[in-house]
Amino acid sequence: MTDNFKVLSDEEFDKLKDAISLITVYIAGADGKIDSNELEWAEKVTSIRSYSETYGLKLFYEEVGLDFNDRVSNYILTLDTLELRNSTVEAKLAELNPILKKLDPRIGAQTYKSLISFAKHVAKASGGFLGFFSIGPDEKAVLDLKMIEPIVWKPEEDEEENAE
Repeated sequence: MTDNFKVLSDEEFDKLKDAISLITVYIAGADGKIDSNELEWAEKVTSIRSYSETYGLKLFYEEVGLDFNDRVSNYILTLDTLELRNSTVEAKLAELNPILKKLDPRIGAQTYKSLISFAKHVAKASGGFLGFFSIGPDEKAVLDLKMIEPIVWKPEEDEEENAE
């Protein structure tokens, strides 16, 4: 676990890491079918973020990538209907709200934005030109991950704390 997430228990950190797999299955399966383009692209995005993400999340994505495919495969096998998948994933992602609030506001906001961004990347993996860069109506309906409350951080918040 990286320093940015040391305030979390191992269980909480595991839930946060699991969110990437859950989002993959949720967005990719929004239209009732999960295609290999979506899964391959989600894996690539996870890998890319392990070396290109901001410092605060780079190591997080490295850890996510260690068992990403196993987690996704497990969810695909066990959550085999759209209704079961959606209800389970939505409930599990809602469990992130108190976890994200425990983090430093800057890291919480970065993590929240990263989850939303990740969902958009998965949604763009199917449809459009050569099967990429178009978001279908089913994905668009769930793309904003409404069950996760936004974490907002403004740089001036840190400046105010330091001034006191």
